[in-house]
Amino acid sequence: MPRTKLHPEFGCEACKSRENSMFSTLCKAQLSEISDSKSCTLYRKGQILFHEGTRPLGVFCINAGKVKVYKLGYDGKEQIVNVAGKGGLLGYKALIAEEPYSVSAETLEDCTICFLPRQSFLEAMNQSSELSQRILKQVCHELGVMNGSLTQQAQRTVRERLAITLLKLKDTYGMDYMEQGPIEINLTREDLANMVGTATETLIRLLHEFKEDGLLTTKGRKIRIENPKGLAREASLF
Repeated sequence: MPRTKLHPEFGCEACKSRENSMFSTLCKAQLSEISDSKSCTLYRKGQILFHEGTRPLGVFCINAGKVKVYKLGYDGKEQIVNVAGKGGLLGYKALIAEEPYSVSAETLEDCTICFLPRQSFLEAMNQSSELSQRILKQVCHELGVMNGSLTQQAQRTVRERLAITLLKLKDTYGMDYMEQGPIEINLTREDLANMVGTATETLIRLLHEFKEDGLLTTKGRKIRIENPKGLAREASLF
């Protein structure tokens, strides 16, 4: 599927998603340099940003839309490790480490995504100690989340893991909602099952149980979170 290059007016200074990104602390001059170096592209649903095992040439910053980040198991099955939304920065860990991507990234819906070449990103880090510190904190945070996820996989039930996953997705999708109220998650049942680490049939059964308990409602593939506190109780978070 072809990608569509967007008009250069998609500059960093006017970007509404910048407040959610690591670039939010950069000064006007630094933002201008990044804007001059980047390209902004419309990706259609289902397009690949990068493949596991390939070398990074730069970083991707999500202006709008959702992207799933996943690994392939030995059986060829996807294990989704994250769903990134607007302001999300992808590919920077592999680039900084000078290693191939350890994951793949694919658009879940039509997305507007900016690409910043390797050298421009590294120069921005060198020029901004705040950006470098934010990236270091984010790497440490993600490492902690990963270790916590491994513990969850080993010690929590599938029901608890599903509740936790729905709460995390609520935060990601919630960035698109300006007002308080129910938040809709738009994922296939297979993708959601891959995130939870269970069979699709098991996931569908548990969603039906959550629906009967008034925790959520569904319309097609969309899941609307109606009772976040109830989901937190299901996840044994309090």
